[in-house]
Amino acid sequence: MDDAREEEYHGLARELFDPAPVGVAVTQGRDHRLTYANAAFRAYFGERPLGRPIREVFDDLLQRDYFELLDRVVASGEPVTFADVPVHLSYPGAGRRERFFSLSLSKISAAEPGLLLVTVDVTEQVTAALRADRAAEDHRRALHRFQSLIRVSAEIVWVTDPAGAPIEPSPGWERVTGQQWDEFRGEGWLRALHPEDREPTRRSWRRARLRADPWHAVYRLRTVHGGYRHFEVHSAPVYENGAVIEWVGTCTDIERRWQRERRRELLGRAAAAAAEHTGLREMLGALADVLVPALADGCGVHLLPAFTDRQDGAPVVAERVATAAREGLPRQPPFGEERFGARSGFTRTVERRRPLHLTFAPGEPPRDAVPEGTRDWLARAGANSVVLLPVTVDGTVAAVVTAAACADREPISRDDVALMGQMFEHTHDALSSAVQYHRTHRVAIALQHSLLAEPPEVPGHEIVARYLPSPATAEVGGDWYDSFVLPDGALMLAIGDVAGHDLAAAVAMSQLRNILRGLIVDRREPPGEILRRLNLAMDILTPAGTATCALVRVDRSGPGGARLTYALAGHPPPILIAPGGACRMLEDAVNPMLGLGLLADEPYRSATLPLPPGHTLLLYTDGLIERPGEDLERGFERLRDRARLLVRRPLPDFCETLLGSLPTTDTDDIAVIALRTRAPS
Repeated sequence: MDDAREEEYHGLARELFDPAPVGVAVTQGRDHRLTYANAAFRAYFGERPLGRPIREVFDDLLQRDYFELLDRVVASGEPVTFADVPVHLSYPGAGRRERFFSLSLSKISAAEPGLLLVTVDVTEQVTAALRADRAAEDHRRALHRFQSLIRVSAEIVWVTDPAGAPIEPSPGWERVTGQQWDEFRGEGWLRALHPEDREPTRRSWRRARLRADPWHAVYRLRTVHGGYRHFEVHSAPVYENGAVIEWVGTCTDIERRWQRERRRELLGRAAAAAAEHTGLREMLGALADVLVPALADGCGVHLLPAFTDRQDGAPVVAERVATAAREGLPRQPPFGEERFGARSGFTRTVERRRPLHLTFAPGEPPRDAVPEGTRDWLARAGANSVVLLPVTVDGTVAAVVTAAACADREPISRDDVALMGQMFEHTHDALSSAVQYHRTHRVAIALQHSLLAEPPEVPGHEIVARYLPSPATAEVGGDWYDSFVLPDGALMLAIGDVAGHDLAAAVAMSQLRNILRGLIVDRREPPGEILRRLNLAMDILTPAGTATCALVRVDRSGPGGARLTYALAGHPPPILIAPGGACRMLEDAVNPMLGLGLLADEPYRSATLPLPPGHTLLLYTDGLIERPGEDLERGFERLRDRARLLVRRPLPDFCETLLGSLPTTDTDDIAVIALRTRAPS
């Protein structure tokens, strides 16, 4: 190109374009021969040969229609500009690639028509913009999918600002609760929650917002039908530029799931509570503590006697053995006997073996449904419903549970009644064992007392006997006592302990006592000789049995006053307490235990001593003094100390306080019989 031609490039030499940061190229002629390309142009498009038509130079250009633009600009003389034009070219070592350019085409004056091409590579900017557009589209689609998903999976969707205030109505919330936008906005939505759940929900929602943590909660929501249902809440913060701009949350009705989980939990707790106890009263009390407050605000449990023996029309007498009440409510006394009329709700419940379920105005229970004491409690507690639930064990109604809902709590529902019944059905085996234990224990006590004679009235003497059954076993114990007056006026006192704690021991005890009575009445002999003959009789009648016995004969007349003669057969020594508290253990007539099969001619010793006026003689069984792992002498010392302190008390008080104040094992029964000689008036 000559100098004149160079001046036609708008008076500028082409070397001026070489350092330009944008691509510059020049074409000439109607075939658009490429006559110039600066360094930036070559960097954009690679090394292209000069002097050849541009269609040949760019024969790898995918967009062939671009060449028509060159013809159009030459023909019209009007420049054109394009932004973000895609160009597909082949690059050495890189293969075909797509890049983006902004370019302008201008006609230049010369002997032949020509074009000035100016290009700028905008690939990075366009690519970034495309990525942003794609991200925005992906976000839009993800949001659409999320909205579609939560509308399908949740009943309620809500959106709040960063402070937790709703920013738009929630159709689902309005449909479930009936709250419209004016009631829902701000913290109005909290008023739809159960009163007990409002403050805990407010606190946990605030903590989640402060920490920008996802929020999960379960609360009871009041529905348009007036009741409450459990809803599970999930919420997460929405970020923009690293800041929380809003919260999106869902509420899902989980009432059925919650009921299933509660049922599983309560049945598990009931089974665990029943397994921890063997006594019926303790077991029923533990079950009452499971029932309250989970299903009720208060309850009482009444234990029934043998209901099958009741005549039609007769009242029912039941024993209240356990009560429970939630915090803030008065609690009924846990023990007491109550009578129920033939037409009472309690009696109907037992007869029909079906729950009686009543709902009423708060604090106004019906008069005939529950006993007066329970009705007063229901009124004071503001009860709104009550259920009387029969507890059937092995085909017999063993107890009745009275449960009540009070104050703001919803009335007991049918589902609650069913779950209460399932609790006691789930623990049936444990209750069956406890009921059998309880009934056997009652029979055992009745049988034991039937075998223990009332002390006689003896002038000049006072006699008191007490029996304390073991609270830890239902079997009949082997401890016994006896007292009677002989025809010659002598007073006989006996106490003993037959080995064993079962019905066989009771039978052996009865036989032993009756044989001893016969031997005493048969002939007048010292107590030691009588015990020797008793030992021979046991060897014949009960060869496998063993027993201990203390036998005392008190002769009331004589030159020196009353005298006592005693003998012991393996039994703890009696104790003689003077009015001033001095104690003497009677250990001078100790003989072997009964039932050891000794020789018939081996003598049993007796001992005699005065019985001054005002003195107290105490006979007892080993349950009063023995403690596991403790030396027996410690038990004797403890007994002497207590007897010394209590001897001035009336004899019944002396015996009862002695039984109540001394530590025992709770695994053995105890019998005591005490004699006090009256001082002359």
